[in-house]
Amino acid sequence: MSELNSLAVLVEKKGPVQWITINRPERRNAINEAVTTGIAAGIKSAMGNPEIRAVVLTGAGEKAFCAGGDLRPSLEGTPFKTDHSDLRHFVVDLFKTIEECTLPIIARVNGHALAGGLGLVCMCDLAIASDNALFGTPETKIGLFPATILTYMLRILPRRKLMEMCITGESFPANEALEMGLVNYTVPPDQLDEKVDWLLSRIVDKTPTGIRLGKAGLHAMQDMTMREALEYTQLLLPFMSQTEDAAEGMRAFQEKRPPNWTGR
Repeated sequence: MSELNSLAVLVEKKGPVQWITINRPERRNAINEAVTTGIAAGIKSAMGNPEIRAVVLTGAGEKAFCAGGDLRPSLEGTPFKTDHSDLRHFVVDLFKTIEECTLPIIARVNGHALAGGLGLVCMCDLAIASDNALFGTPETKIGLFPATILTYMLRILPRRKLMEMCITGESFPANEALEMGLVNYTVPPDQLDEKVDWLLSRIVDKTPTGIRLGKAGLHAMQDMTMREALEYTQLLLPFMSQTEDAAEGMRAFQEKRPPNWTGR
């Protein structure tokens, strides 16, 4: 176990993968400041370790991946700001950390992903869900409307389904999440870990340098115009070709052998 472990979040390095687990099953892994701080710390730790090739984000137990913000009427649990003199918010800080992460992040959706929990799924690069999981944004049922998580939902979900979800507040099953592209795969609960391991095996044997630079480039390009993105790629691809991994990949291809990545 990592020294980053806290009551709210567990961080564990398993070979080349950093596992981050929201550890509040008694609260359906609801988000509070300790959770977002713990996830952010785990991601930053992974980015600082050259041995790490991917990150898995999941929840403890079998019922919930994350049920959203903790709505208990207490300062410890509330997902809402209480100090309006400070524009920063712990959820936004986490999203910014994830936006800067150049490692692949996989959501292991072991149960319901609601409200902010759905936002966590959307902000990950890939997602595998248990087929008994439910997804949704129930904010309109308590007098609210999805806000911060819309930043990522708008980039992932079809517009019509997004509007239906946000306005009705009704949940939908994992098979619909698959159909609309919210998750990559759905499997029975007892096959979830096997499927996650399968996907990880297809990631960790690829160039860490290419993925790192490519993901950073993707994040930059999504905020550009088409013309700006084309100009950017004219610089990015030649830059990538000068890395040790690119040279090794080309040699391995010519020599018909598996590449030995250095991560540089």
